[in-house]
Amino acid sequence: MDVAIEFHSLSKTFNVTGDRIGFAVGNKQLVAGLTQVKTQIDSGPPVYTQRAAVKALASYKGREPPEFLRQNNQILQERRDLLVDTLCKIGYEVERPKASFYVWVNCRGDSMKFAAKMLDLGVAITPGVGFGKYGEGYVRITFTQPKERIAEACRRIASAF
Repeated sequence: MDVAIEFHSLSKTFNVTGDRIGFAVGNKQLVAGLTQVKTQIDSGPPVYTQRAAVKALASYKGREPPEFLRQNNQILQERRDLLVDTLCKIGYEVERPKASFYVWVNCRGDSMKFAAKMLDLGVAITPGVGFGKYGEGYVRITFTQPKERIAEACRRIASAF
Protein backbone atom coordinates (compact mmCIF):
# COMPACT_ATOMS: atom_id res chain seq x y z
CA MET A 1 0.00 0.00 0.00
CA ASP A 2 2.92 2.35 0.58
CA VAL A 3 4.86 1.93 -2.65
CA ALA A 4 2.62 0.44 -5.33
CA ILE A 5 -0.71 0.32 -7.13
CA GLU A 6 -2.58 -2.91 -7.69
CA PHE A 7 -4.93 -3.25 -10.66
CA HIS A 8 -7.95 -5.55 -10.73
CA SER A 9 -10.69 -6.31 -13.23
CA LEU A 10 -14.29 -7.27 -12.63
CA SER A 11 -14.44 -8.96 -16.03
CA LYS A 12 -14.15 -12.60 -15.13
CA THR A 13 -15.15 -12.54 -11.47
CA PHE A 14 -18.51 -10.96 -12.23
CA ASN A 15 -18.97 -12.26 -15.80
CA VAL A 16 -18.78 -8.82 -17.44
CA THR A 17 -15.90 -9.36 -19.85
CA GLY A 18 -17.31 -7.00 -22.49
CA ASP A 19 -17.79 -4.12 -20.08
CA ARG A 20 -14.08 -3.49 -19.52
CA ILE A 21 -14.32 -2.29 -15.95
CA GLY A 22 -11.65 -2.50 -13.29
CA PHE A 23 -10.12 -0.59 -10.43
CA ALA A 24 -6.83 0.33 -8.84
CA VAL A 25 -5.91 0.41 -5.15
CA GLY A 26 -2.75 1.33 -3.30
CA ASN A 27 -0.64 4.32 -2.42
CA LYS A 28 -2.94 7.37 -2.31
CA GLN A 29 -0.49 9.68 -4.08
CA LEU A 30 0.11 7.18 -6.86
CA VAL A 31 -3.62 6.54 -7.30
CA ALA A 32 -4.22 10.30 -7.42
CA GLY A 33 -1.55 10.63 -10.12
CA LEU A 34 -3.10 7.75 -12.04
CA THR A 35 -6.51 9.44 -11.78
CA GLN A 36 -5.10 12.69 -13.21
CA VAL A 37 -3.53 10.89 -16.15
CA LYS A 38 -6.59 8.72 -16.75
CA THR A 39 -8.98 11.69 -16.90
CA GLN A 40 -6.89 13.14 -19.70
CA ILE A 41 -6.74 9.93 -21.74
CA ASP A 42 -10.41 8.99 -21.93
CA SER A 43 -13.77 9.59 -20.31
CA GLY A 44 -13.86 6.22 -18.55
CA PRO A 45 -16.43 3.45 -18.74
CA PRO A 46 -20.11 4.34 -19.13
CA VAL A 47 -21.83 5.44 -15.93
CA TYR A 48 -24.16 2.39 -15.89
CA THR A 49 -21.09 0.12 -15.98
CA GLN A 50 -19.50 2.03 -13.11
CA ARG A 51 -22.71 1.73 -11.06
CA ALA A 52 -22.91 -1.99 -11.73
CA ALA A 53 -19.27 -2.33 -10.63
CA VAL A 54 -20.00 -0.47 -7.39
CA LYS A 55 -22.94 -2.78 -6.69
CA ALA A 56 -20.86 -5.87 -7.50
CA LEU A 57 -18.03 -4.83 -5.18
CA ALA A 58 -20.53 -3.87 -2.46
CA SER A 59 -21.79 -7.47 -2.48
CA TYR A 60 -18.69 -8.40 -0.46
CA LYS A 61 -19.43 -8.32 3.26
CA GLY A 62 -15.99 -9.19 4.58
CA ARG A 63 -13.10 -11.23 3.25
CA GLU A 64 -15.16 -14.10 1.82
CA PRO A 65 -16.80 -13.83 -1.60
CA PRO A 66 -20.58 -13.55 -1.71
CA GLU A 67 -22.61 -16.76 -2.09
CA PHE A 68 -23.45 -16.19 -5.76
CA LEU A 69 -19.73 -15.99 -6.58
CA ARG A 70 -18.98 -19.16 -4.63
CA GLN A 71 -21.74 -20.92 -6.58
CA ASN A 72 -20.41 -19.58 -9.89
CA ASN A 73 -16.89 -20.74 -9.01
CA GLN A 74 -18.23 -24.20 -8.20
CA ILE A 75 -19.98 -24.40 -11.58
CA LEU A 76 -16.82 -23.30 -13.39
CA GLN A 77 -14.72 -25.80 -11.44
CA GLU A 78 -17.06 -28.65 -12.42
CA ARG A 79 -16.91 -27.58 -16.08
CA ARG A 80 -13.12 -27.24 -15.95
CA ASP A 81 -12.72 -30.68 -14.43
CA LEU A 82 -15.02 -32.26 -17.01
CA LEU A 83 -13.10 -30.67 -19.89
CA VAL A 84 -9.62 -31.40 -18.54
CA ASP A 85 -10.42 -34.96 -17.44
CA THR A 86 -12.10 -35.82 -20.74
CA LEU A 87 -9.33 -34.33 -22.88
CA CYS A 88 -6.71 -36.20 -20.84
CA LYS A 89 -8.65 -39.47 -21.31
CA ILE A 90 -8.68 -38.84 -25.05
CA GLY A 91 -4.90 -38.49 -24.89
CA TYR A 92 -4.18 -34.77 -24.86
CA GLU A 93 -1.79 -32.99 -22.52
CA VAL A 94 -3.77 -30.46 -20.49
CA GLU A 95 -2.90 -28.65 -17.28
CA ARG A 96 -5.72 -27.86 -14.87
CA PRO A 97 -5.90 -24.04 -14.68
CA LYS A 98 -6.32 -22.45 -11.26
CA ALA A 99 -7.58 -18.99 -12.20
CA SER A 100 -8.96 -18.95 -15.70
CA PHE A 101 -11.84 -20.32 -17.72
CA TYR A 102 -9.60 -21.48 -20.53
CA VAL A 103 -7.42 -24.55 -20.94
CA TRP A 104 -4.35 -24.82 -23.15
CA VAL A 105 -4.21 -28.08 -25.05
CA ASN A 106 -1.10 -29.43 -26.72
CA CYS A 107 -2.56 -30.21 -30.15
CA ARG A 108 0.71 -31.83 -31.30
CA GLY A 109 0.94 -29.85 -34.49
CA ASP A 110 -0.21 -26.81 -36.43
CA SER A 111 -2.72 -24.98 -34.24
CA MET A 112 -4.46 -23.31 -37.21
CA LYS A 113 -5.02 -26.65 -38.95
CA PHE A 114 -6.24 -28.20 -35.72
CA ALA A 115 -8.64 -25.32 -35.08
CA ALA A 116 -9.93 -25.48 -38.68
CA LYS A 117 -10.56 -29.21 -38.35
CA MET A 118 -12.46 -28.61 -35.10
CA LEU A 119 -14.50 -25.84 -36.70
CA ASP A 120 -15.54 -28.30 -39.42
CA LEU A 121 -16.88 -30.47 -36.59
CA GLY A 122 -18.75 -27.56 -35.02
CA VAL A 123 -16.26 -26.96 -32.20
CA ALA A 124 -14.90 -23.41 -31.98
CA ILE A 125 -11.47 -23.18 -30.37
CA THR A 126 -8.69 -20.62 -30.58
CA PRO A 127 -5.40 -21.50 -32.28
CA GLY A 128 -2.47 -20.82 -29.99
CA VAL A 129 -0.41 -19.14 -32.69
CA GLY A 130 -2.75 -16.15 -32.35
CA PHE A 131 -1.08 -15.50 -28.98
CA GLY A 132 2.43 -15.43 -30.42
CA LYS A 133 5.06 -17.87 -31.59
CA TYR A 134 5.16 -19.73 -28.27
CA GLY A 135 1.46 -20.49 -28.59
CA GLU A 136 2.03 -22.57 -31.71
CA GLY A 137 1.34 -26.25 -31.09
CA TYR A 138 -1.42 -25.41 -28.63
CA VAL A 139 -5.08 -24.46 -28.79
CA ARG A 140 -7.16 -22.64 -26.20
CA ILE A 141 -10.56 -24.00 -25.22
CA THR A 142 -13.00 -22.27 -22.91
CA PHE A 143 -15.25 -23.98 -20.38
CA THR A 144 -17.91 -21.28 -20.13
CA GLN A 145 -20.57 -23.46 -21.74
CA PRO A 146 -22.87 -25.88 -19.86
CA LYS A 147 -21.44 -29.32 -19.09
CA GLU A 148 -23.61 -30.96 -21.75
CA ARG A 149 -22.09 -28.79 -24.48
CA ILE A 150 -18.59 -29.39 -23.15
CA ALA A 151 -19.16 -33.15 -23.20
CA GLU A 152 -20.50 -32.95 -26.77
CA ALA A 153 -17.49 -30.87 -27.88
CA CYS A 154 -15.17 -33.47 -26.35
CA ARG A 155 -17.00 -36.26 -28.22
CA ARG A 156 -16.49 -34.35 -31.45
CA ILE A 157 -12.82 -33.74 -30.71
CA ALA A 158 -12.32 -37.44 -29.95
CA SER A 159 -14.05 -38.44 -33.19
CA ALA A 160 -11.63 -36.37 -35.25
CA PHE A 161 -8.55 -38.45 -34.45
